[in-house]
Amino acid sequence: MIRSRDTSDRPPKDRKADLIIVTVLPGFTGDANPYGGGDPYADYRTADFPFTRYANLADRRLGAGVVAANDEFFAQRENLLVPERAEFDPEHFGHKGKIMDGWETRRRRGVSADHPWPTADDHDWAIVRLGAPGVIHGIVVDTAHFRGNYPQAVSVEGVSVPGSPSPEELLADDVKWTTLVPRTPVGGHAANGFAVSSEQRFTHLRVSQHPDGGIARLRVYGEVAPDPAWLGALGTFDVVALENGGQVEDASNLFYSPATNTIQPGRSRKMDDGWETRRRRDQGNDWIRYRLVEQSEIRAIEIDTAYLKGNAAGWASVSVKEGEDGEWREVLPRTRLQPDTNHRFVLDTPAAGTHARVDIYPDGGISRLRLHGSLTPEGTARLEARYRELGG
Repeated sequence: MIRSRDTSDRPPKDRKADLIIVTVLPGFTGDANPYGGGDPYADYRTADFPFTRYANLADRRLGAGVVAANDEFFAQRENLLVPERAEFDPEHFGHKGKIMDGWETRRRRGVSADHPWPTADDHDWAIVRLGAPGVIHGIVVDTAHFRGNYPQAVSVEGVSVPGSPSPEELLADDVKWTTLVPRTPVGGHAANGFAVSSEQRFTHLRVSQHPDGGIARLRVYGEVAPDPAWLGALGTFDVVALENGGQVEDASNLFYSPATNTIQPGRSRKMDDGWETRRRRDQGNDWIRYRLVEQSEIRAIEIDTAYLKGNAAGWASVSVKEGEDGEWREVLPRTRLQPDTNHRFVLDTPAAGTHARVDIYPDGGISRLRLHGSLTPEGTARLEARYRELGG
């Protein structure tokens, strides 16, 4: 464990930082070998990070964005949040040099010929607006393909600012940034993972690379912490949607795609934007278990099979339960599904619960699940209490 109040890396002015506990996972340091041809990922260094079971709060599909950076001379800051893994083309050069699929800054220099090296405090930074405010459990700073041009170290800070602040407002003197990842050495061409333990709600991150270099991707894993006032104003909303605080707890099979896709915003745009299982050769079925934003009353259900044409689930049912130990109650009986179709069902009786489960038969996939309803008074009270605990 590292307990840190590191405030030496504040762009552009000094900041105060809260105490955050960071668990250091197996990591990587040093250069990767120069690219020698063939599969560029053949010597990529990575590890199994347990926090990746949570949703990526910096997902562009949720509305995340890189709102500012002090330098992006070689490669644009927006590349940090591209959902797909970084690509590498050894022949791709432009007027400024090698074109990299990431965020890359120019080489820093010292102040004189007598001291041509960067100072210990020199660094570059980028500010990221999370797609949905939430509690962060882990961060991956991915330096894929940055073999000799990655940063020597990185640090990450977080802040919670209401509304839609500008970069200038986020960098104001009165904004208090919290250190999530203290300045830590990283390796080139590697997934550098950091587990974070912080019971706070964050809206923005500031990623710093010391002294300069390139980062291919940034992933921020955690739980969405919605504003109860906003959900209360909406009245009826999707109580399992990721952006509203719903989450996937488990699934029977993740062979082709993650189950979290089923609660992403909007309709699926292609086949791998949904959830698809491997082909079953037994008499079982596949399923996903969800936790709702809080105790809710569900009145209508949508099951979408968009872009799943020869591999959509044949039938589906939906059940709900109250609490971890509650009994499952079927609210939508096993119903025939059509390929590439959005199916809508109005429940005869509203169904209350904290968890939901969709079962598909026998296998295949769905692209989206929508559970339309509203918070119960008990669910509203618990969500408001949790929001206050997180500093909202």
